[in-house]
Amino acid sequence: MSFIAEFFGMVLKNIYGLIGNYGLAIIVFTIIVKALLTPLTIKQTKSTFAMSEINPKIKEIQEKYKNKPEKQNEEITKLYKESGFNPLAGCLPMLIQMPILFALFYVFRDPMKYGVFVDNTTFLSANGSFLWIKSLIKPDYVLAVLSGISAYFMQISMTPKDQMQGMMKSFTYMMPALSLIWGFTFPAALTLYWTVSNLFAVLQYYVITKPLKAKLEEEKSKSSGKYTKVKK
Repeated sequence: MSFIAEFFGMVLKNIYGLIGNYGLAIIVFTIIVKALLTPLTIKQTKSTFAMSEINPKIKEIQEKYKNKPEKQNEEITKLYKESGFNPLAGCLPMLIQMPILFALFYVFRDPMKYGVFVDNTTFLSANGSFLWIKSLIKPDYVLAVLSGISAYFMQISMTPKDQMQGMMKSFTYMMPALSLIWGFTFPAALTLYWTVSNLFAVLQYYVITKPLKAKLEEEKSKSSGKYTKVKK
């Protein structure tokens, strides 16, 4: 984890050197990270679409074998294999983001240690006010609330309606709650990263994900049409 934090510290140092504003440097850094993760986001979108396609069949299996959990798991696994669906693929972007978040926590907690700033004077100057935020090394309650709100909008935007139940529905409220708690606890710099990351994800959904879903649905419709013609 240390080498990741050191790498991020170096990147932030260079961005800060170019921009001269720590808050803006964090925003630019966030956008760069999210942009680099875009291919994984596209993969996640395809996985989510595939999940929505086989979800009715999963429900049928669950209903059919509700008293036989072992058989139920066996049939669902078989369905995954036949459809080429990997249930873990949708979690990949989140799994990759976790070490990034942990590394950034260390960087933002002690930016001098990880080379973002060369001396204490620069450090204190950079961590001054940004927008309404008085200090980026201390928690900011307004930003914490914005973080929770942005996390909520991200969840409801990216979660298909047919999957808004059970664990996924709980997750929709759990992430905003965690974001709020983190915002009240962690440095504002980290909360700023998380908030911008959430907002970028929402924007990304409408610019990339939603059109991609429409394209996948169109391809599926055309494929179904061809199959019907051949069958006739």
